Amino acid sequence: MKPCAIIDESDFPLVYIRFTGNSSTDENFPSYLEKTKACYRHQQPLSIIFDATEATLPSLSHQKMQAQWLKENEELMKEFCRGTAYVIPQAAIRAVLKMIFSFQKQPVPYQIFKTAEEAKSWVSSL
Repeated sequence: MKPCAIIDESDFPLVYIRFTGNSSTDENFPSYLEKTKACYRHQQPLSIIFDATEATLPSLSHQKMQAQWLKENEELMKEFCRGTAYVIPQAAIRAVLKMIFSFQKQPVPYQIFKTAEEAKSWVSSL
């Protein structure tokens, strides 16, 4: 199973999630959601950068799964996530994010950036 995202916690409390360009599937997408939740196991404040530069368009069912994940983990995020930066240079992927947030709003501060440098600068200011 090729992952749709790689999660890097080596600079914790900064978590870097990079979409690989591999399509999300019914196998790899739940794994991605589980690994994202695992970032909260430390129960310490953290910030997340989602780099969707290489992301592919997820199916509507995966968008809904992401929205459900946000709903189920809302309190966890509110308690520990300082903010989420999204690196999304492509308009189509930004539209997908807006669609997900129309199903379930993002419970923590977030910003959308075109470059990783801008995202890193923003999360370091939190």
